[in-house]
Amino acid sequence: MTLPAAAEQEQPVPATGDLEDRVPGFLDRLENYRPADDTVSSAGESPPTIQRHAERPNFNLEELGHSFNPASFFHPELAPPEINSDLAFWGNHVFQGNYDGFRVIDASDPNNPVEISHARCNGNQGDIVVWENILVRSWNSPAGPASRCDGEAVPVGWEGLHIWDISNLAQPDMIASVELPCGSHTATAVPDPENNRLLVYNQGAGGPCYFIDIVSVPLDDPASPELIWQEPLRGQNGCHDSGVILGDVNMMVCASGSSANVFDIGDNDWEGGSLDDPEFLYTIEEEGVGRKPPGEDHSGGWHSATFTWDGEVIILGWEPGGGAAPECEATDPDFTKSAFFYDAATGAKLGQWTLPRAQTAEENCTIHNYNVVPTRDGRDILVSGNYQAGTWVTEFTDPAMPRVLAWSDPEPLDP
Repeated sequence: MTLPAAAEQEQPVPATGDLEDRVPGFLDRLENYRPADDTVSSAGESPPTIQRHAERPNFNLEELGHSFNPASFFHPELAPPEINSDLAFWGNHVFQGNYDGFRVIDASDPNNPVEISHARCNGNQGDIVVWENILVRSWNSPAGPASRCDGEAVPVGWEGLHIWDISNLAQPDMIASVELPCGSHTATAVPDPENNRLLVYNQGAGGPCYFIDIVSVPLDDPASPELIWQEPLRGQNGCHDSGVILGDVNMMVCASGSSANVFDIGDNDWEGGSLDDPEFLYTIEEEGVGRKPPGEDHSGGWHSATFTWDGEVIILGWEPGGGAAPECEATDPDFTKSAFFYDAATGAKLGQWTLPRAQTAEENCTIHNYNVVPTRDGRDILVSGNYQAGTWVTEFTDPAMPRVLAWSDPEPLDP
């Protein structure tokens, strides 16, 4: 694969030391980081509305609009710690999950997105799914004594899912909750209108929870959700993320440790699976992907999973270094900075895309999250967010020969 002509690549800084050396260095830089004057110069000053996309290295991407939501883990004097975590879409509205609830944004004019409301719920992570007037939000860790959601106290130790009525976008209303044994790190919507329900496949936050929770939310009574099934996983790992395709395909893939689990969930070429009782099919493993012994670099597990829109290809990505390490340097092996493509019918590997623009030792990077863009001509196009490697658009209609269509790569987060 060749990179389109664009800005020259920066000379990478070679990696030194093992993971324990590299991760704290990044965190130290992040803790000492102060935004530049064109972002937020001091507490109380108004931030700008333009993020200067055109001034960073980029190719074939044009900024349209921006909805600013500054956040900081380490510097609350500059911005609250409501880090953005997830996006969901319904019609012309964007729902942005974060560590303190979610924002509702009107994107009918993409050049000028407008925030409608910010519902508060201070359980961290904040992954979200939306179906019609129902929003479901993940609460990742056991609640503390000051935890609240939509103004209501959350019991100490509670973790799981909150159900919201979003029929009034200006004032979302938290109407129910489902406590789950391992909390909720990510959630996947599985609409089942034939049975008048929205199913939610829930991925726990950690611990010895080698299963996927299946929660049912009645469409005519969303205030009465319930946990109806826990689907066991193969391998001693939980599920970090699941991708689902319905229609004539009816499959689910779970990004789990070093063994992605693939399931039949309905009418298709296999027998036995259903939306509320999946049938295990096979696992996918990739050389280099998985936990390493202490002191070794490139340790992590499968992070994200999805399908092409025709259901023929599974896309998997992983998170070496826990997302905090610089895993995309020129000296890093290809498997640390790649998305992988597999035949959904068999699990056979079809190809992989490797980030072609080397990052520095100052930049944490993995092929982190992504979506497949629906196209009228049947092409398969992946848009990925990769921490400090920025945003990349890749066509993989031929998975053996993926090609870059566009990218935007910000400068290192290093004062």
